[in-house]
Amino acid sequence: MKFTLSWLKTHLDTQAPLDDILYALTDLGLEVEGVETPVAALSDFTLGHIKSAEKHPDADKLRVCVVATDEGDKQIICGAPNARAGITVVVAKPGTYVPGIDTTIKVGLIRGVESQGMMASARELELGDDHDGIMELANGTVGQRFIDWLAENDPARVDPVIEIAITPNRPDALGVRGIARDLAARGLGTLKPMVVNDVPGAFPCPITVTIDADAQDACPVFYGRVIRGVKNGPSPEWLQTRLRAIGLRPISALVDITNFFTFDMNRPLHVFDADKVAGGLRIHAAKGGETFAALDDKDYVLDAGMTAISDDTGVESLAGVMGGRETGCTNDTVNVFLEAAFFDPIRTAMTGRALKINSDARYRFERGIDPDWTEPGLQAATRMILDMCGGQASDVVMAGQVPDTARAYLLDTDRVQSLVGMDIPADKQRSTLTALGFRMDGDMAHVPSWRPDVLGQADLVEEVARIASLTKLVGRPLARAQAGVPRPILTPMQKREGAARRMIAALGYNECVSYSFIDAASAALFGGGADATMLDNPISSEMSHMRPSLLPGLLQAAARNQARGFMDLALFEVGPAFHGGEPEEQHLQATGLLIGHTAAKDVHGSRRAIDVFDAKADAEAALAAIGAPAKVQILRDAPAWWHPGRSGQIALGPKKVMAVFGEVHPKVLAAMDVKGPAVAFTVFLEEPPFPRNATATRPALVASDLQPVDRDFAFVVDAGVEALVVVNAAAGADKALITDVRVFDEFVGGALGEGKKSLAITVRLQPMGSTLTEKDIEAVGARIVEKVAKATGGVLRG
Repeated sequence: MKFTLSWLKTHLDTQAPLDDILYALTDLGLEVEGVETPVAALSDFTLGHIKSAEKHPDADKLRVCVVATDEGDKQIICGAPNARAGITVVVAKPGTYVPGIDTTIKVGLIRGVESQGMMASARELELGDDHDGIMELANGTVGQRFIDWLAENDPARVDPVIEIAITPNRPDALGVRGIARDLAARGLGTLKPMVVNDVPGAFPCPITVTIDADAQDACPVFYGRVIRGVKNGPSPEWLQTRLRAIGLRPISALVDITNFFTFDMNRPLHVFDADKVAGGLRIHAAKGGETFAALDDKDYVLDAGMTAISDDTGVESLAGVMGGRETGCTNDTVNVFLEAAFFDPIRTAMTGRALKINSDARYRFERGIDPDWTEPGLQAATRMILDMCGGQASDVVMAGQVPDTARAYLLDTDRVQSLVGMDIPADKQRSTLTALGFRMDGDMAHVPSWRPDVLGQADLVEEVARIASLTKLVGRPLARAQAGVPRPILTPMQKREGAARRMIAALGYNECVSYSFIDAASAALFGGGADATMLDNPISSEMSHMRPSLLPGLLQAAARNQARGFMDLALFEVGPAFHGGEPEEQHLQATGLLIGHTAAKDVHGSRRAIDVFDAKADAEAALAAIGAPAKVQILRDAPAWWHPGRSGQIALGPKKVMAVFGEVHPKVLAAMDVKGPAVAFTVFLEEPPFPRNATATRPALVASDLQPVDRDFAFVVDAGVEALVVVNAAAGADKALITDVRVFDEFVGGALGEGKKSLAITVRLQPMGSTLTEKDIEAVGARIVEKVAKATGGVLRG
């Protein structure tokens, strides 16, 4: 929304500086996006006085002028026919940029005579089209800045143009008067009274207006009247200046008047050439397929339900969007039909979007205009047309009824404190609402018709706080509900989620935040894609289903990174996955993905390809961070999107799976365009049991002052025996004494024979009560050998 400062002052009586107005606008919620000073480029031009003008010795049409300037007399060569002694002119000294010719003035020779500047014409200063001669000023002193002279003698030329951003809930600010009303309520001036007198009709209106039953909701009310005998032509200079300042091209007096009211009062209007209207005007819903020739020189085909204004020959205007070419006004127009109506915002927006028509009228109707100012807008425009174009107005014709927007809400003056935290006296609150156009009846605030956004008591509080300025809000600490140390805010699950996130990040992973929606094909790869998780109204075909796992989002991120040359990736995400469409059918996951190598290339050769055990170790670290039990089982039978021979599940039992890890299935990688191999893990954060007795303190540290003992064992077992079976068997030999069992070597082939392998483990014994004797150690070793032999059929390697 653009307007000039002088335009604003036609509604606001103020002496406030421009900077104060700009600050107040932004503070009121009407954010200032820019301020343009039209003559800012003319700041270096000064006034001069021609003391003499002699014929150039080597050119008939040039004159050698001696010009008095603030830097003394300057010799300037000029070819303007009106260059003569005794006139005051605008001087561009060397170094001055001239916008009209895109040139910076320099000292130069013209036909052998030095010229020390230039005297400018209106076109060279971009102040008009006149280029027949240099500008002659009626007054002014030598050395005076030209822009200061303009401010005194032609202030419209230096009028600042202010542009503000309008939020969708403030359609009243799409008119200059609405902006002035806000500033007046803030205290930056007084809103000037506005009285619209009815223009009596001199004859019956020859054009009738009707609204069909199918369009009464789309067009509740329609006013119009004929004005005959008008003389269309250029509008007055003041009106053209205002329109040009905000970026509109003056067309003719009739069109410029409708544009003026659109921006001045947020009241879009339209004028038809009455002689081109066949019969009466009918507002109706389009049947579909009608062709409409619009003012933008384009033809449109209407869809069924669009609101159209037709005469006996066809559609002549698209309600609230754009007028028609066939009945548009020209300089030859002598009789016009002036329209003022109220159109439904939703229907107007749907029509404009469907036809891809953007217009100032549509922009305002789809946000909401003041329905009560429909007839006053018609009367005010009629008066301006008669004043500028002459003519005689008919009686007003009307169809429909003005929508009833009357509503009132209780002003609870104490709610400003409870909702906003500001102390504003009750009388001040009432006067604020009154200044904004609300009518106070006791504590009931009647909402003005131009404020469709005020729909409750909270909106009244917002208006009071907005005018008082939220910058005055003083921050205060929130009062505690009870004295002492406050209770924890985070739930145990939230703490667990945070602990998992911190641990995975500490392992070197980069956190991702992906959409909870994925495409059907990707969802199907991970056991999802059912109708229960399909969205009714997806924003795109690639976001049609709720994700059954976090892994597809990470794989998609990996594919995008690989496409940009990043091949070594460590990504993770913590969030919900969905196995159904109900609120309770979701589960919290922490998923990590590894692709490529463990490190960059270096001279030490530490770089290696990632493998499944990297994912297993990271899964175990995440489980340890959230307090999962250390004694677990490793199970096979991971879901189908994992590699069947290189994956596993970390569980407390067959029905209590806490995590899954492994290599992602090659078919899944190919389908998602990821260059593998890729390993990953998923921790199901809700599965590990919480401690039964939660305390605020940690349990006592259990430590031994006795030295542990490590013993190594090597067992020859069948090649198909899993290392975990050996580890679990050894650990079960003495659960009180054995604290750790680790595999440190595997050997296959050689003297062991076909189908055999050797697994070497180290077992740590931690005595608690007394130091272990050699006999005690040998006894535990024997039990270990016995347990492993029983579990695997293996023998101690000789």
